[in-house]
Amino acid sequence: MNITVTGRNIAVTDALRDYATEKLEAATNVFDIPMDLEVILRVEKNPSNPVPDVVEVTAFLKGAVVRVSEAATDMYAAIDLAADRVSRQLRKYKTKVVDRRQRAGAHAPAPTVAPLPTVDEINPDSQAPADDDDDLLVREKLIEFTRLTEDQALLQVDLLGHDFFVFTNADTGDVNVIYHRKDGGYGIIKPLKPAPALGDQD
Repeated sequence: MNITVTGRNIAVTDALRDYATEKLEAATNVFDIPMDLEVILRVEKNPSNPVPDVVEVTAFLKGAVVRVSEAATDMYAAIDLAADRVSRQLRKYKTKVVDRRQRAGAHAPAPTVAPLPTVDEINPDSQAPADDDDDLLVREKLIEFTRLTEDQALLQVDLLGHDFFVFTNADTGDVNVIYHRKDGGYGIIKPLKPAPALGDQD
């Protein structure tokens, strides 16, 4: 397993890097799942934020991406929270995917999922005050739609922790969007199939 630790608005000391690496190794090695981890230590500049130290962890697995983000009053506490949450998400992934696949005797690899952009990637100035350019398209993000079943897409949006997930439906070939409903559960958006033209009917 390869673990990379980088910082944003913070100098990553050897002590911080060693602590993050040790905590995440302990949280993930028990699952015996091949993966690479990308860890970002970030400090929010907003003085009114009571928990400015943020740890973002992205785990790249075979067929899935797990992403968590935790904040605390100091970076070491944020690392502890992120490690615990990664462990919970990996347990969920192993229960729903790995163990089920082993019980079913399936050996085909799961499809590779392209990670969705984070809020910071979509709009790096998301923390800045609103201005007159709120209605402008300020950034373009290209992603690869992955062919998944609805069940696989539901699992992936849960593992990523996003409010929505765009994918190509493996059963229909259409682009679908799964989103988290405010009143609980998930919804799915599918394209409306046009009625056939009169000349196309038998």
